[in-house]
Amino acid sequence: MTSERKKSNRPLLLVNARIVDPAANRDERGGVLVDGGIIADIGPQVAKQNAPAEAEIVDCAGHVLIPGLIDMRVQLREPGEEHQETIATGSLAAAAGGVTSMVCLPNTHPVIDDVSGVEYIARRARETRRAKIYCYGALTRGLNGRDLVEMGMLSEFGALGFTDALAAVADAQVMRRALYYARTFDLLIVQHPEEPSLAAGGAMNNGELATRIGLPGIPPCAEVMMIERDLHLVRMSGARYHVAHVSTAAAVEAIRQAKREGLRVTCDTAPPYFSLNENEIGDYRTFAKLSPPLRGESDRRAVAAAVAEGVIDCIASDHAPHDVESKRVPFVQAAAGIIGLETLLPVSLELYHKGSLSLLDLLKCLTSRPAEILGLPQGRLAKGAPADMVLIDLDKPQRIDVASFKSKSKNSPYDGRPVQGMVLKTFVDGRIVFAADGQA
Repeated sequence: MTSERKKSNRPLLLVNARIVDPAANRDERGGVLVDGGIIADIGPQVAKQNAPAEAEIVDCAGHVLIPGLIDMRVQLREPGEEHQETIATGSLAAAAGGVTSMVCLPNTHPVIDDVSGVEYIARRARETRRAKIYCYGALTRGLNGRDLVEMGMLSEFGALGFTDALAAVADAQVMRRALYYARTFDLLIVQHPEEPSLAAGGAMNNGELATRIGLPGIPPCAEVMMIERDLHLVRMSGARYHVAHVSTAAAVEAIRQAKREGLRVTCDTAPPYFSLNENEIGDYRTFAKLSPPLRGESDRRAVAAAVAEGVIDCIASDHAPHDVESKRVPFVQAAAGIIGLETLLPVSLELYHKGSLSLLDLLKCLTSRPAEILGLPQGRLAKGAPADMVLIDLDKPQRIDVASFKSKSKNSPYDGRPVQGMVLKTFVDGRIVFAADGQA
C-alpha cells in the first residue's frame, strides 16, 4: 500500500553532507544525486562540479544526512476521531520529526478489519503527499479478540501486519490460530504485551509509588506473562511475532532467550521507556500516563541497555494523540498515551549523546531495522532506493516546545526538556516536505 505520489522531474543534488546509513555501515563525507524520486548516485564522488545542469542544489553545510525514519507504531485517529489527529496533521508532525514512513494502528472508527479500511488509508495518504503512510490490519474483527480477520486478503491489499492495537489477544486458542494462519502467508503478528486480567483497572506501574499516591497499579509481570505465553505458541507455529513497546527487564530477558533459541521474534520500544520512569507522574500528571505504564528506574535502565545491546530491534514513537478533555480529568479516568512523532529523534539521540551506543547503531533502530521487519524498500541510502532522507544538525541544543508542534494534540511529558539534535530538512521521494527555515 505504498503511498503513490508525484515525483519531482527536476534532479536534486545534495552536497557537502556527512552521509550516515546504517544499512550499509556508511559514515562518510559526500553527496547524493536524486532523479525521479530515486537515489541515482551517492558517495564522495557526488559534488557540484559534476551535477546535471538543471539540478536543484542543496548545500548540507556538513550536517548529517540519514535515511528517513520509519515509525512502526502510530495512531492517526482518522477515520473517527479527527478532533485529536488527522492523517494530514499527523503527516505534518511526521515530516517535522524526520519520519518519512509510518504504520498506523487499526483502532480507528470504523476499525481497519476489511479491505475498505486499508484502501481508505492508502487513498488519504496519496492525497496528503507528505509522509508515506501504511497500516496494520486488525487481528480480530472489531478488535473483539475472538474472530480472526481475512489476513491473507488484507495483506494482498497492503496491510503490513496484524494487531489488536492497544488490546492484547487474551484467548490463547485465538492467538494460536492466528499464528498458524499468519505462518501460512509469512505475515507479521504484533502483540500488545499485557495480561488483561492483571492490568484491569490499573492506572500506573504497581509498586511503592503507586501505593504512596493511592493509584491502582499494573504489575510489571503482566507484560512478561503475556510474552512468555505467546512464545510457547510461536515455538509451536514457527510464525513471525513482534512485541510492541517493551517496558520491563523481565520482558527483555524473555525476548533475549527467544532470539538465542532462534525463534522468529522481534520487538520495539518507545522513547518514554528508556528516557522516563514512573516518578514522572509526580503530582498526578496525566501527560505521563501511558500503556504500558512508565516503569521503575531499574526497568528503564534495562530497556536502555537492551536497545544498546540490540535485543530491542526498533524504536517507535508510539504516537497516541489525545485532546485536552481526555487528559484534564482525574488520573485514573485519563486516556493513556502521548504524542511522539516530533520527539522520536531528539529523545532517541540522547542514547547516542550519552555514549550508550554509536550513531549507526541508534539509527539502525529507527531506519533499516524497521524496514526489514516490515518488508519495506525504505530505510537506506543507496543507488535505486527511494530518496527518503533527513538532514539533521546532530549537536544543535534546543528545548522541546510542545506548543510549536504540528500535531493536532499536545499531550507530551517532554515539554521544556533540553535535547541535542534538530531536523533541518525532510525529503520524501526527493521532495522537500519539511524545512526548519520554512523554505519547504
